[in-house]
Parts: sequence; C-alpha cells; structure tokens
Amino acid sequence: MAVGAEVRIQEFAGGAMLYDSSRAGNAAPGWLDAKWWAARGAVDAASEGRGSTALIEADGRSLVLRHYRRGGLMARLMGDRYVWRGAEQTRSFREWHLLYHMHRAGLPVPMPIAAGYRRRGNTYSADLLVQRIRGVRSLAAAIGAAPVPLGTWMALGRCLRYFHARGVCHADLNAHNILLGEEESDIWVIDFDRGTLRAPGWWSDANLVRLRRSLLKLTAGLGAERFTAADWQVLLDSYLATAIQLQQVPAMQNG
Repeated sequence: MAVGAEVRIQEFAGGAMLYDSSRAGNAAPGWLDAKWWAARGAVDAASEGRGSTALIEADGRSLVLRHYRRGGLMARLMGDRYVWRGAEQTRSFREWHLLYHMHRAGLPVPMPIAAGYRRRGNTYSADLLVQRIRGVRSLAAAIGAAPVPLGTWMALGRCLRYFHARGVCHADLNAHNILLGEEESDIWVIDFDRGTLRAPGWWSDANLVRLRRSLLKLTAGLGAERFTAADWQVLLDSYLATAIQLQQVPAMQNG
C-alpha cells in the first residue's frame, strides 16, 4: 500500500529506521533504544523490569517502545534475533506499515511513530515506537477485577467487526491485546506483530475463537460471573449486526 510523503527512512550504521516525519521530525536512531531514553530520565519507572516494553515520557509526549523478542523454544535458540529477509520484511517495518494504514483508516489502534532494525550478518533485531494510549487497562485486567458490563461486550463485538471488514487479521487476538477506556465504547486493539491484511474468509471466525479461548483460560480460576455465555452472545450479536451495516466497507489491500 502506498504511503504519504511524510513517511521517511533514515539509515544508520548497522540498520535503519522508518518514521512519520509529521509526528517525529527530529527522529534519531536513539529513539528506538530504551537505554538512550533512560539516560535522559525519560523512562517511566513503572515500566522498569517489564522486559521488552518501556514507557517513555518526554517533551510532553507519552510513548511506548517495544523490543521484539521471540517466544517458546525459538527464544532459547535465537533470543531477540530474526532471520534477515530484507528491510521491508522485518517484523518492525511490517507492523509499522500495518498500523500506519489502520490508523489512517480510523481504526482504534496506537499511532505509529517509528520502527527500526539493527542487522548483524544474516540476522537482525527490531524495535517499534508508538504513541501511548493513556487511561486504559487491558480487558484481561478488567475481567480480573470485576465482571465487564454488557455494553462493553457489545462495543467489543462492533469494534472487532470494523477490523475484519477492513481485512485486518490479528495474529494473537486475546484479552491482553484489547484495551478498555473509561467509557464502554472506548476500545483499542494493540500488538499487531505478524498481523496481515486478508480477503474475506474463515480467518475472521478463527480470530473470534482464539479470543474466546483466551477469555475462558483467563477466567477458569475466577467466579463464573466474570465471563458468561451471555457475555459472549452479546459480543457475537453485536458483531453480526455490525457486519450487515458494513457490507459496503472496502477492505484495505496489500500492494
């Protein structure tokens, strides 16, 4: 997909960074290094020790810097390294581009600021910087505290259908990657690493199944009222009703 003239690439020794010059005109490679921010006293103490994510408070802006790390067995073998297949195929550049187009389409996602990679031989490491969404908590945290209102489940069903109508497939849709605001209708989706744009298909149902599995696992040790069959039915009813309304919405396309 085409990008605007504000999107720039800055090369530096060992890598490159992709950024939106309208939001980060003075962007420098250090923006993608948590230690660089820490040396300036800009890392929120609440994020220290959280591993791959740092919360940044600098120049009146709130940002989130994420360092990509592997999970499972591959984490033991390669740590934070990925196989090099070209700049545009790096995890950070791909997620940044997807966020850029989703944000421009009006979908509730974090605003992308910059992305970068550092190459070493046939491998690379990657980082992503986005605008922080303030005053939110994850769906997982909300459910852990109390039953979630039916209005929130309704809003969530509507929100997810907006993404699917645009062809957006989240690779790991779970209760931790959904953020809730103060109002029932305030919902955002985060962490689109390995996310893709797809033609209509069964993948959208698989997205919902993955989310439901996440909710069931999360609430297995909590009271039955934390996530009920009625909650899920409200989400599905809202999702299906919104699907009818959005039949004419064009999907975003790769290329």
